[in-house]
Amino acid sequence: MNLVETAIPGPLIIEPRVFGDERGFFMETWNQAAFAQAGLDMNWVQDNHSHSQEGVLRGLHFQNPGPQGKLVRVARGAVFDVAVDLRRTSEHFGKWVGVELSAENHRMFWVPEGFAHGFLTLEDDTDFLYKCTAPYAPDAEHTLAWDDPSVGIDWPLETIEPIISEKDADGQALGEVMAFA
Repeated sequence: MNLVETAIPGPLIIEPRVFGDERGFFMETWNQAAFAQAGLDMNWVQDNHSHSQEGVLRGLHFQNPGPQGKLVRVARGAVFDVAVDLRRTSEHFGKWVGVELSAENHRMFWVPEGFAHGFLTLEDDTDFLYKCTAPYAPDAEHTLAWDDPSVGIDWPLETIEPIISEKDADGQALGEVMAFA
């Protein structure tokens, strides 16, 4: 696998080796020894699968306490995936990185603890899969406003009207969220 660093230390784009022929393809999406050798020694406690139509915007979610690291990928369709640094002591606090993940490019994205995470589906019938390092804790879940101008995420919304849940529409501004120490 190939690890691609982002503009913010921590989140990584992971490009797995893909073996393909006329029958289809094979790729290894998780190998504990290979990831540990690459410095990503994670303990997974939960796998999730989200199915969405084009234009669904989910997030920006995080848990505090009990932060989750997430290894995310797309099995069908495409998303624009975003991580926002919520570590107050980080020189990148409030900054974001985004990457397109799709069934075609096979990329994965590592979103470490201390980051808010969200995505916008770019195609109908998108299947988004992710592993988590901590269990879901609804009482510890928070939402950073997806459109907070102080964060300034450049969502690819030129031709898409986002579909947003009530919970995500009520997200807090960066200055109001329970950020990490």
